[in-house]
Amino acid sequence: MKDPRETNRQSKFFHHLSAISESVSGLSWVAVAPAPSPYVKEMGDSAMFYSNRVLKDYREVDKIHVEWVQNWSNVFKDLQEYVRKYHTTGLAWNTRGGNAMGNLKAAPPNCGVPPPPPPGIPPPPPMVKLDVKAAAADDGRNDLFASINKGADITTGLKKVSDDMKTHKNPSLREGPKPFVKQSSPAGRNSPARDPFSGTPRVVLEGKKWFVEYQKDNKNVKIDAKMAQTVYIFRCQNTVVQVKGKLTSVTLDSCKKSSVVFDNLVSGAEVVNCQSCQVQVMGLMPTISIEKTDGCQVFLSKESLNTEIVTAKSSEMNIVVPKPDGEFAELAIPEQFRTKLNGLSLTTTCTETC
Repeated sequence: MKDPRETNRQSKFFHHLSAISESVSGLSWVAVAPAPSPYVKEMGDSAMFYSNRVLKDYREVDKIHVEWVQNWSNVFKDLQEYVRKYHTTGLAWNTRGGNAMGNLKAAPPNCGVPPPPPPGIPPPPPMVKLDVKAAAADDGRNDLFASINKGADITTGLKKVSDDMKTHKNPSLREGPKPFVKQSSPAGRNSPARDPFSGTPRVVLEGKKWFVEYQKDNKNVKIDAKMAQTVYIFRCQNTVVQVKGKLTSVTLDSCKKSSVVFDNLVSGAEVVNCQSCQVQVMGLMPTISIEKTDGCQVFLSKESLNTEIVTAKSSEMNIVVPKPDGEFAELAIPEQFRTKLNGLSLTTTCTETC
């Protein structure tokens, strides 16, 4: 059977499928001993990286996807609580034994038999369809014949035309309609453009996710995070966020001239829709993703020299790495590529100007 996640990489629900694929093995806790509860928690946390991608894509577009992420996270949260309470050291069986079929109760009489249908309603009397057009036509013909039968008296009902209504005595009536002249509308007031960074600033922990939103000119945002937590930084400007402790992931979304400094990551960092932002890791960072960003500097530590860097639709990206003598070297990520057709495949290489 093919993996639904791998066969649907082009689907708009790929991040949903990835979140499920990363965490669904937590349902196999029945085979884990002697401590299945931490296993359920670990599998639920492994979906956070892709859950954050879903929140980033649909946070301000469709709330039903945000609810989906919350509900999927609650599945493992409630399951962990249940396993911790009733199956602390592994799957617990009924110690009293017995036949499971003996716990079935007899069904009540007439179970499942629907009540008789209500007596039928007599059909309404047939409706007579009136031909309105035919009746109107008959009335028109009758009026016409009645007028013709008047003979010489047919003109008695006409009105007399006065001089002011005659065109040969009133030249103004001979003028045609005036050409249409478009009236100039008053210049509308130019409404000021809405500041994308205007909003209610907040730094709050909701569940296992820190939200840092709409911070402006704040160089002292500090967070003490734990391993199972994530940090989501949204629409911040001229802001520095310092994160202490080991956590799962960090995301910068739609920020400008902002920086984030953290110790260690379990999953990775992500920079999306940002301008002139900086990311610095003091310890270990497995991966970093840069997407739709103009201007990004990533400062790596000695422990993060093997970090995997994924970029898409971005420019002015630089990686700063430490040298053995204690100095730092700045390396630019290529932005221009050359692609050649090789039979039925493509060969892409970096251009000389990269």
